[in-house]
Amino acid sequence: MILTVLTAVTGIVVLFNRFYYAKRVAASAGKENVTVATVVEYSRSFFPVLLFVLVVRSFVFEPFRIPSGSMIPTLTVGDYIFVKKYSYGLRWPVIDKKFYETGEPERGDVVVFRLPSDPSINYIKRVVGLPGDVISYDKGRLTINGELMPLSGCPGCDTDMRGYFYKETLGSRQHLIRHVADVMAHSAGRSRVGTYEVPAGYYFMMGDNRDNSQDSRFIGPIPESNLVGEAVRIWMHMDGLEWPQWSRIGTKIQ
Repeated sequence: MILTVLTAVTGIVVLFNRFYYAKRVAASAGKENVTVATVVEYSRSFFPVLLFVLVVRSFVFEPFRIPSGSMIPTLTVGDYIFVKKYSYGLRWPVIDKKFYETGEPERGDVVVFRLPSDPSINYIKRVVGLPGDVISYDKGRLTINGELMPLSGCPGCDTDMRGYFYKETLGSRQHLIRHVADVMAHSAGRSRVGTYEVPAGYYFMMGDNRDNSQDSRFIGPIPESNLVGEAVRIWMHMDGLEWPQWSRIGTKIQ
């Protein structure tokens, strides 16, 4: 909102100068009002920059910081990511109304969305259910439309201090997930279990940290109108005053 207002105000001043004030100054042999001239000069300097940032942030990419561990191991606390705003349509700034369709979420996409109960809060999860899907989750295993999603071990990353890592396949996409319990040993785990039907125009989201994620199992399916964009790449990792974790910078989000 602030960025949009500043861009609009400086743009109006630039137009005011172009079509009225500059001609008035020329007609008066260069006599200027100091205050007006200062406002005009600052507006001419800032307007191109503000407009560029507004266009990029509204229609191309927007940066976000990961504040929680719900997407571990894919994303960790302190990751700074780029979100591709044009993946699922172009929307006007502030009013957030879509004016051009560019595509729809695919199963396996990592998506930033606004929390339905409080749109000022952004969440990030993975799309596991598309409109019309029936999603079942039990004993750490995901079933979509009656088909059990493939799950395999992850050699070299079997456990950490808080859980076990596995490779899950959703369609043509493979990614890592984490469980507190060993699901390959048929443990029930700690996640909420159940069967969910995804309504038309909605998407079912789950975190990769399956036993520690406030996702669609708790908050319900997410309407298409709440989607912000697809998370595509990590551009920085810094948690507090620690040194950046250089190995994560530039990583593509799977």
